[in-house]
Amino acid sequence: MKKVLIISPHFPPINAPDMQRVRMSLPYYKELGWEPVVLCVDERHVEGFRDPLLLETLPAGLKIHKLGAWPASVTRKFGLGSLSIRSYFHFKKKGNELLRSGNFDLVFFSTTMFHVCALGPYWKRKFKVPFVIDMQDPWRNDFYLSQPRSQRPPKFRIAYTIDKRLEAATIPSVDGIISVSGNYIMMLQERYPQMKHRPAVVLPFGTSERDFEVVKARQLPPQVIKPGDGKINVVYVGAMTKFFLPLLKAFFQAFATQGPDKHRYHFYFIGTNYAPGAGVRPVEELAAGLGLEGFVTEMPNRIPYFSALATLMHADILFIPGSTDPDYNASKVYNNILAGKPIFSIFNKNSLVKRIIEDARAGLVVGIDGNETEAELVARIAEKMAAFGSLHLQPAGIGASVLAEHSAASLTKAQVDFFNSIVRS
Repeated sequence: MKKVLIISPHFPPINAPDMQRVRMSLPYYKELGWEPVVLCVDERHVEGFRDPLLLETLPAGLKIHKLGAWPASVTRKFGLGSLSIRSYFHFKKKGNELLRSGNFDLVFFSTTMFHVCALGPYWKRKFKVPFVIDMQDPWRNDFYLSQPRSQRPPKFRIAYTIDKRLEAATIPSVDGIISVSGNYIMMLQERYPQMKHRPAVVLPFGTSERDFEVVKARQLPPQVIKPGDGKINVVYVGAMTKFFLPLLKAFFQAFATQGPDKHRYHFYFIGTNYAPGAGVRPVEELAAGLGLEGFVTEMPNRIPYFSALATLMHADILFIPGSTDPDYNASKVYNNILAGKPIFSIFNKNSLVKRIIEDARAGLVVGIDGNETEAELVARIAEKMAAFGSLHLQPAGIGASVLAEHSAASLTKAQVDFFNSIVRS
């Protein structure tokens, strides 16, 4: 039995997207020959959404070490509120203790709290233990460098400088990269030539049938939507970024002009803002400007993970705004497919997500190339409006082979095969 130290600042009962790969993988590690030990931040020190039911999906006997963190109220006075900065030295201290006495074969960083990944080279030098990083998002993100200063996030320059330096100090020493996108791997290889000779594998997020079993066993009701109200309920659960809004605007325009009887439909957008207590409703504002006021309900606040699954299962149509980026891998698509309700989405015609939805026979995808004008995009979506009108009548089929390929069990097997190759080399 090999032993892996997993670094995941977010962990159940915290409901955060970046801990889902770890959470779904944990039940399968031991049967694949690896004993996991988790280092995370105690939920008392985390500003995040909680879902206690997540704890029920963890395997019995799992070794978890919960760490402290500096108070955000203190660190924010210095412009540093990130959880990974607040807990960096707590991870360092406990990691030293465990690696000194634990006979670990590998350290696995699976988080978008990237600052803690800088401990990888330090632990590698000190304890001769290889490390792997799970690139769920870019660490150093150059996107805003080309944007006007007025459009950059607050304190962008400080955060960017820290990320740039820590990435440059960490990535050249990494023993392997797991990524949700091949583009992220190529980006790192361009920045750091030595990465062209390091192992890397693309592993998308998967879905866990066990999660849906929890929903069914507890008979969890949906939230926000109103099944049986005579409407065709179209549901999206997830954040709404500014990159989604142009696609959503084009959809609403096509729906308003070429779609079926709009009075039969109601659209729900749930959990559109990750900030607790957010009151901004960009989707409702967009819909109102296009004459669809009253047909759209937006709830910015997130709902518990299992309540979100129950809500997907009670919808009539699942809507995913999509992306023009061919490398964008929407992790939410897998749970949408497993919910068993037909999907309508807009994705780059070369994207993995489009292929998965179509291979799984899970719904309709408008294929785009990202170069369309607004009018062309509306026309492309309008071509699918007739099919959208009958989509709620078509039970979504789920291709068994597609589902197996993207299940948590299958993807954990691929993950462990990668771990084994790193240890052998």
